[in-house]
Amino acid sequence: MITLKHIEPSPQAAKIVANILLPKYGWPHKEAGKKYPRGEKSFRSTTGATEFTKRGFKIVVDRKENKVKFVFDSYKADIKDNEVIFWLNSVKERVGLGKLEPEPYWGFNDLERTIGEKAKNCFYVIADTRIESRKEYFKYEKLFILSGFSFNNFLKCIEDGSVLIDFDARTGHNHGTKFRLRQDSIPKLYSKIDKVI
Repeated sequence: MITLKHIEPSPQAAKIVANILLPKYGWPHKEAGKKYPRGEKSFRSTTGATEFTKRGFKIVVDRKENKVKFVFDSYKADIKDNEVIFWLNSVKERVGLGKLEPEPYWGFNDLERTIGEKAKNCFYVIADTRIESRKEYFKYEKLFILSGFSFNNFLKCIEDGSVLIDFDARTGHNHGTKFRLRQDSIPKLYSKIDKVI
């Protein structure tokens, strides 16, 4: 996975990750009481649009509202998993099992500007690697020049599961919310692809 950009969800004034997701939907960190304080919580979720996570989260591209939404549906959680059942019960006590309030989202205009500035054009190189005597060597197999970033293609990549949103927070530190792309899907983002070798 390639990180395209760190972008926190809106409404940004609500500080969604720190104030909503972590305290109300977080679960005990695996190192709580060991490396971190006993009450340390975690909210780590790599989430796509093609299916719900085991805890019932999903990404939805809403073209009517021009938003990419992060949604929760407790009925989609994996109730065969005892850890998930325990977590769902704790969420029910903390906030209830309804939809997220406020619902986290990323507006199309903001995403197009932010992602588009970073991914405007790029080179895409495919290489084989090998390590000899603790040195890494590369054999370049293919080189593409990718240009004309297409925001519509970006949205399609979210919808088909090529782009995922990765939350990585714990009580003591938020590592940021990242839009991540499957490496072999990079060319899908562009309207022009020129093969050099």
